[in-house]
Amino acid sequence: MTPLQIVGLVAGVMFGIGAVAALIRIIRGPSILDRALATDVLLAISICALGTEMAVNRHVDTMPVLLVLAMFAVVGSIAIARFVARQDRA
Repeated sequence: MTPLQIVGLVAGVMFGIGAVAALIRIIRGPSILDRALATDVLLAISICALGTEMAVNRHVDTMPVLLVLAMFAVVGSIAIARFVARQDRA
């Protein structure tokens, strides 16, 4: 294995541990804001994992996937913030 592949493997393990922790927070909650934040973290981990895979394999084929994931993360965060803001007013 090359050093770049070892770094990719270590990064993959760390991303996996972070994803499991985010999934646990999504399941356990306790509030909607905890779940929303954990979902954002899971999306960020997915984006970073895809970016690492692109760097290790030296290609840019999944760049559109990264852009779509980033768009969903931003739009989802805004939608949840507006939803929670409306609930706080009522």
